[in-house]
Amino acid sequence: MDGNQLKKRISVAAKREPADTVIKNGKIIDVYNGEIIEGDLAIVDGYFAGIGEYEGHQVIDANGRYISPAFIEGHVHIESSMVTPTEFAKVLLPHGVTTAICDPHEIANVLGADGIQYMLDSSENLPFDFYFMLPSSVPATEFENSGATLNAQDLKPFYQQPRVLGLAEVMNFPAVLNAEDDMVEKILTAKCAGKKVDGHAAGLSAKDLNVYMSAGIRTDHESTTAEEAKERLRRGMYLMIREGTVAKDLLQLIPVVNERNARRCLFVTDDKHLDDLIHDGSIDHNVRLAIASGLPAITAIQMATINAAECFGLEDKGAIAPGYKADFILFDDLKTINITEVYKDGAAIVEDKKLVIEFQEPAVTETERLRSSVRYENLTENHFQIPLKTANANIIEIIPNSLITRHIIEKVETNKSGNFQVSIKDDQLKLAVIERHHLRKQIGLGIVKGLGLKSGAIATTIAHDSHNLIMAGTTDDNMVIAANAIKDMQGGLVVVNHGEVIAALELSIAGLMSDRPYQEVYSSLHEINLALNKLGANNNFNPFLTLSFLALPVIPELKLTDQGLFHVSKFKHIAIESI
Repeated sequence: MDGNQLKKRISVAAKREPADTVIKNGKIIDVYNGEIIEGDLAIVDGYFAGIGEYEGHQVIDANGRYISPAFIEGHVHIESSMVTPTEFAKVLLPHGVTTAICDPHEIANVLGADGIQYMLDSSENLPFDFYFMLPSSVPATEFENSGATLNAQDLKPFYQQPRVLGLAEVMNFPAVLNAEDDMVEKILTAKCAGKKVDGHAAGLSAKDLNVYMSAGIRTDHESTTAEEAKERLRRGMYLMIREGTVAKDLLQLIPVVNERNARRCLFVTDDKHLDDLIHDGSIDHNVRLAIASGLPAITAIQMATINAAECFGLEDKGAIAPGYKADFILFDDLKTINITEVYKDGAAIVEDKKLVIEFQEPAVTETERLRSSVRYENLTENHFQIPLKTANANIIEIIPNSLITRHIIEKVETNKSGNFQVSIKDDQLKLAVIERHHLRKQIGLGIVKGLGLKSGAIATTIAHDSHNLIMAGTTDDNMVIAANAIKDMQGGLVVVNHGEVIAALELSIAGLMSDRPYQEVYSSLHEINLALNKLGANNNFNPFLTLSFLALPVIPELKLTDQGLFHVSKFKHIAIESI
């Protein structure tokens, strides 16, 4: 903003000249007092200039609808939607979300600093505000192979970017606890730049939270129980209440929120599939679910707006107030939050629930590895053999709609060669994670229970956090076919049955995102869901998104990396055989 713009804003506020736009006859949600107020809204140069009685060049009649600040997504990995930032914005805007705090952790684990730069460039100059937190743990742990390593000095130049707000979820708690040099330097570099630091306190005790808070980490989105949520609030953390595709924590955590602590709570989705974003929504879904659970509507709206803005120091966002960005939404009632219109910088961007502007894809300079990131040797059935000397095995058991898995020990069958034999009856399937970045020929094998496949195999290059190839199958030949198909596409999702690919989605950007319009990606996902039904997959959760988190060695209890079966609480690899 220059001096002339400031003078104009002051002049409009003082009623010396008309506003660009005036909104009349609306019920304004005052997120500061938790009230509904009435008055004209004066807008100039994309900012609110006043509330009261105003004249403007354009007058819009709200017709008695509620006017709320637009919603803010507090923590999300765009890559989990499998579309580019441009397409992601197109999906979120009709749901009233105009701002997102993003962590490009996924693409950074594949491409390093080039991945971060790609996300910054591909989200520039869009009618949507993308902010970023820099990935703190690339790789997430030393127990897997990722595509890149980012140290404090690699991250430091990005803090000069105005849309970079801080250091993203610090998930390597042992590195913080032991005050390891690089982790300390990462935190200090962020703090010295005046930036924020996000946490990732999965399974941490109150004693452990003391360490996080002392290190300057101020948020957490990994609470799954009411008591965990209370402990984070007691320690002074912002509580991020997550409702994504796999991790659905809102119903467990909302009872903790009350009039005394609500302003320290905000909503996030973290990881949400495209089809769920289209069907259910984004932060608007969190708001509706919270209201349906008994939370006062204005409190829920505060959490989706001003709370998130204040958490991340966005001083001109999150409220309907003079001097704030004119990002707002209109809806009919406080129960359904049925959003009809969305305004960005004072201009209508969604009318009658539909986008009314054209998007132009930002110009991006692509690096060589952006579309050639899937590399591993040709696989054969021999690569998937699991020799066992005992009848009992350590098995990963899926908990539906949770990132957490159980560590169970069960009897398993072996074939004549002494190798593990898949059991459809007992739902014991083969699981494999294959290093796909540096041709290291590293393959981790395990057994998974809970996917429910009756035939075939599924595979994807979305495997948090290092994004190696992960696959589960009933037969070795189908797993080989799936691996070859993924390699040919240079990343994506594949469903194989009876020796042939029956559905696939190509994700050619780092093996994580499609370059196609979101409608085409959505159509492919629909075909994949139909194909999963043919395999008999468990339909109580999203099999692919669940599969993608089975390689995440920072969330309890048992996971699989390309280096083998990993016990999270013990923080070490263990054998498949159980003695």
